[in-house]
Amino acid sequence: MFPKGGPVLERIASPADLRGLTHEELDTLAQEIRDYLVASVSLTGGHLGPNLGVVELTLGLHRVFDSPRDTLVFDTGHQSYVHKLLTGRRDFSQLRARGGLAGYPSRAESVHDVVENSHASTALSWAAGIARGRTLAGEGDRTTVGVIGDGALTGGMAWEALNSLAAAQDRVVIVVNDNGRSYAPTIGGLARRLDGIRTNPRYEQFLGWGKRTFENRGPWRSFAYRTVMHGKRAVKGLIADPGMFDDLGLKYVGPVDGHDLRQVEAALTHARDFGAPVIVHVLTEKGRGYTPAEEDVADRFHAVGRIHPETGLPVKPSRFGWTKVFAEEILAVGHEREDVVALTAAMLAPVGLQPFADQFPERVIDVGIAEQHAVTSAAGLAFAGRHPVVAVYATFLNRAFDQVLMDVALHRAGVTFMLDRAGITGDDGPSHNGMWDMALLRHVPGLRLAAPRDAPTMRRAFREALDVDDAPTVVRYPKGPVGDELSPVRSVGDVDVLVEHGDSPRVIVVGIGSMAATAIDAAAKIAADGVDVAAVTATWVHPVPEGLLEVLGDAELVLTAEDGLADAGIGEEWASHARLAGHGARWIHRGVPLQFLDHATRDQVVEQVGLDASAIADAAVSALD
Repeated sequence: MFPKGGPVLERIASPADLRGLTHEELDTLAQEIRDYLVASVSLTGGHLGPNLGVVELTLGLHRVFDSPRDTLVFDTGHQSYVHKLLTGRRDFSQLRARGGLAGYPSRAESVHDVVENSHASTALSWAAGIARGRTLAGEGDRTTVGVIGDGALTGGMAWEALNSLAAAQDRVVIVVNDNGRSYAPTIGGLARRLDGIRTNPRYEQFLGWGKRTFENRGPWRSFAYRTVMHGKRAVKGLIADPGMFDDLGLKYVGPVDGHDLRQVEAALTHARDFGAPVIVHVLTEKGRGYTPAEEDVADRFHAVGRIHPETGLPVKPSRFGWTKVFAEEILAVGHEREDVVALTAAMLAPVGLQPFADQFPERVIDVGIAEQHAVTSAAGLAFAGRHPVVAVYATFLNRAFDQVLMDVALHRAGVTFMLDRAGITGDDGPSHNGMWDMALLRHVPGLRLAAPRDAPTMRRAFREALDVDDAPTVVRYPKGPVGDELSPVRSVGDVDVLVEHGDSPRVIVVGIGSMAATAIDAAAKIAADGVDVAAVTATWVHPVPEGLLEVLGDAELVLTAEDGLADAGIGEEWASHARLAGHGARWIHRGVPLQFLDHATRDQVVEQVGLDASAIADAAVSALD
C-alpha cells in the first residue's frame, strides 16, 4: 500500500494550515515528511536526497511567505517535493509517471508552481523579472523568493542575475540552500568561499559561547540564548564575513542552520521585511534524516530508482548501460593517450567519468553547472595541444550552443562531445529529453556527428572522434541499458545494411542510432505484407555518409526513424542530399514532433509519437498503397 503520511501531515491541505501549528507539531511534521518521502520515493524512484535536506527550509518558506501571492521559484526544481506536499499534492504514487506528479514544479499542477526549472542557475533571473514586474504594477508588497541550491550558484547565469539584483530595489529574497553539493560535492572557488563561511572558527566559537553561557541555565537564559542564536546571529551575520556578497552590494543574512526552523523563520522574516534584495544563506544537509543517504558519499541519494527503504539498496540491479560503455572506453583510452582530458558540468559520476577521475585526477575538470565555460575552456585545451572530451547530458549542451558554434567550430578545435541521455528520456519530463541535439548540431560548420547503435559501434565511434583534431566531433547515445549487438549483413561505404527481405527492396527503413533495432523490427513487419524491404543505418550520420545513394538503389520509399526532432533532423538532411543527387524516392520522416513531451516512460513516449515498429511499418505500407 502507498504511504499516507502521519497525523500532522494529514491535516495539511495548503500552506495556510502550517501557520496554526506549534513548533512541537512542526518538528513532528518535519519527521513525518521525511518518513513519507523515503516510503514513497522508494516505490517510484526520484530525487530523494535533495528533498530530505530542504524540509525545514520549505516549512519556513511557506510559514513566512504567502504563496501564491508571494512567488516561490526553486532552483533546481528537483528540490520541490516538500513544496508539492505542502501545497496539496499528496498523491506521490505516480511520481514522474504518465498522469502523475512531475519531478519538477509544473504550472499545470498548481498555482503555487511558477517555473519548471530543471535546468539549473535560472531562478534568480526569473525572480528578478517577476519582482520588477510586481514593482511596475504597483504591487510592492508582494515578495519574490528565489531558492537556489544543489550547486546552482556555480552557474554563471546566477551571477549575472545577482549583479543585476544588486542594482535593484525590488522586493526579492534570495535563499542560498548551501548543502555543499550538486550531484556530488560542489567544486570550485565559490564552493571554497562558502565552505569558509560555513567553517569559520569565529562562527563555531560564538555558538560554543552561546551554549555555555545561556542554554539549559533556566527559563530566562534559555530565552536569551534563543534570542541571540535565532535573532542577531541569523539576521546580522555577526560571525562570518559576508564580503563576497557585500562586494555586490547585497544585504546578507546568515549563515543560518537550515534544520532549525526557528532560525529559518527568523531570518526569512527579517529578509522579507527589509523590502529590497537580501541574501539568506542557509546551511542544510543533503539526505538529512535517512541513514543510507547520509552514508552515501557519492551523491547522498541525489536521484534513486526503486529502492528498499530499509537499506537503500536497489530493488533491481541496473543493467549494463550506455554510460558504462563510455566509462570503460575513456578509461582504456586514458592509459593509451596522455593528451585526452575530460570535462563535465557537475555530473562526474552520472556521465561515467568517475573511474577516469580516480585514475587520472589531474586530467579531469568539473566546472560545476557551467556548460558554456566547459565548452569554451575545452577549445582552449585543444589550442594548448590536448584533446578535450566534454561529457554532458544531451539536453544540457543546448545551453552552450553558441560556444560550440563560435568557440569550437569557428576555431576548428578538436573537441569531442559525448552526449549522454540523447533522444527520448521520458520520466524526467520535457526539459530532459535530449531531442534537440541533432537538429541543432547538423548546422554547425565542420562538425561530425555519430549515433552508434550498440556497444561496439559506440566504442569505435569514440576512438574515431578522438582522431579528429581539426573540428568538433559528437557521439550521442541514449539513456538506459545497451541492447544486443547489431552486426550488418553488408556495408556500402559508411552505410550498414542490417537486414534485407528480398533482392530488390521497394522500401528502405533507416534507423538512426538507438532506432536501428526498431528499423529491423519494422522491416520484418513490412516484409510480412509481401513487400521487399531493407533496414539500414550508419554510425556517423552527419555529414551524409558515403554510400547512401548506392544503398537506396531503386527503392520507391525511404522511411527514416530518429529519436530527435523530425523537423530539420538527420532524415531531412539525407533526403535533401538524395533529391539533389537526382534520386526519385519518396521520403517519410518519423521522429519527435516539435513540441514539449510530458513525463512518461520512454516506451510510452515512443508509442505516443509514433516511433514504435508497428507505427513505422503501418506508415510505410499505407504510403505504398
